Amino acid sequence: MAIAAAAAVVPLGLLFLLSGLIVNLIQAICYVTVRPLSKSMYRRINRLVAELLWLELIWLIDWWAGVKVQVYADSETFHSMGKEHALVISNHRSDIDWLVGWVLAQRSGCLGSTLAVMKKSSKFLPVIGWSMWFSEYLFLERNWAKDESTLKSGLLALKDYPQPFWLALFVEGTRFTKAKLLAAQEYASSQGLPVPRNVLIPRTKGFVSAVNHMRSFVPAIYDVTVDVAKDQPSPTMLRILKGQPSVDALLERHLIEGSFGAEEQPIGRPVKTLLVVASWSCLLMYATYKFFKWSSFLSTWKGIAFSILCLLLVTAVMHIFIIFSQSERSTPAKVTPSRAKNEETTSDADHKKEN
Repeated sequence: MAIAAAAAVVPLGLLFLLSGLIVNLIQAICYVTVRPLSKSMYRRINRLVAELLWLELIWLIDWWAGVKVQVYADSETFHSMGKEHALVISNHRSDIDWLVGWVLAQRSGCLGSTLAVMKKSSKFLPVIGWSMWFSEYLFLERNWAKDESTLKSGLLALKDYPQPFWLALFVEGTRFTKAKLLAAQEYASSQGLPVPRNVLIPRTKGFVSAVNHMRSFVPAIYDVTVDVAKDQPSPTMLRILKGQPSVDALLERHLIEGSFGAEEQPIGRPVKTLLVVASWSCLLMYATYKFFKWSSFLSTWKGIAFSILCLLLVTAVMHIFIIFSQSERSTPAKVTPSRAKNEETTSDADHKKEN
């Protein structure tokens, strides 16, 4: 990591990790004390607590990096978001698609109850992975023999969720890269499937399982396509942390001949995230000041050495986060043959209702 980047990453990392550990501690206490008595109450509390952490990441998008997120959808779909349980299916175009989804969830009022199907290794990430585990994210090993029962039990456990939730599913199973697109195109040609140009071949087992098991209590499917403006660099976690802006367009239909096929919906940039980050910053700086004043920690060489070690540890953890988010380092998902060779790989339904 370059020195200039580290100068921005380390302070942000300290804020995120320290506040995140506090959030993790509160989540753990509630998991042990509240959940055994009332799962519904635990979920309501955890929803609020998790938001205190997730809003810091929304702040990174909105105010620190100034990423412009444009949402195109019909008015009926847009105004129903956050008011109903929904399965959200999406392509995986950039390294921060999940963050863009969180922006939309926050604007819809369901950030704390937004879940996702993730690869198993994600739950071991310090702070963020632990918080996802407490929030009941579903973690899979990308091995259907093992994942089928895990996915089923996780989906059915959401049946009594007390507030509107979103369950996000990246149906491609991996992040988009040019190398993966070429492999998908070769596979499609060999199997007689439609050759994709902008997305990868979806993995259907997870989607079919989700629909079958949640049909009775999830009334909506949001079919989302994420795209990045052609004249803008692809957004990455490192660019976000360095405060470098770009434009990310969250589209309900593919861009065809300069037309989005739906009206742009205003989502703004709420002040709430600024207040949360400012509150965390003031609280942690005050606590740190009091601790150093009380202990005279920096007056000894051991204290100084320990502080430097902590800063190096923060840098290392943030470096792991950045590496973990990079699409070039993600593991390609195996594509299983489709039952029907002419099966469509994408859906043009903007908002499907189950009867």
